[in-house]
Amino acid sequence: MPFEFAFLDWLYQFRNPVMNTISIFFDYAGAHGEIWIAFTLLLLLFRRTRKAGFAMAVALVLYMAAGHFFLKPLFARPRPCDVNTAITILVKRPHGHSFPSGHTASGASAFAAAFALCLQNRKLGVPALVLAAFIAFTRLYLYVHFPTDVLGGLVLGLALGALASWLVDSLANKSKKKQIV
Repeated sequence: MPFEFAFLDWLYQFRNPVMNTISIFFDYAGAHGEIWIAFTLLLLLFRRTRKAGFAMAVALVLYMAAGHFFLKPLFARPRPCDVNTAITILVKRPHGHSFPSGHTASGASAFAAAFALCLQNRKLGVPALVLAAFIAFTRLYLYVHFPTDVLGGLVLGLALGALASWLVDSLANKSKKKQIV
């Protein structure tokens, strides 16, 4: 953990008004997965993107079950801003434990939704992955997650996104087979 604090402290020295504003915006926009939920709902509205939207929805539900309700209480890791109280954080202290990063996955929900989308629709998924990576960076910039929280959220998100995409593909293939018979 000393390396993680050294990295966060190094990053802290680069704070500036522009990045502060952008990071605070993404903190509020992604606090409960609003960005990903809105994007999912938008995709579900159109037949051409409905399967991708469904994969994102499944990924978000899987993250809530695995990350938020199981892993966070299991690890019960404090946030860096709780350990190093000398740091001024720019946002309201997030509720709950630090590992894995919910914003990132939103570590896990952002990467889960973005990766599921990427597996279903690369054209929309690649920008979503870039956005998820930026949101992951802002969690470090805001000093509310350790780098390993973000990394854990990334790994969990990619795994859950792949699982969600596979489940949706399996359901779609099963219904196609029923239509043929």
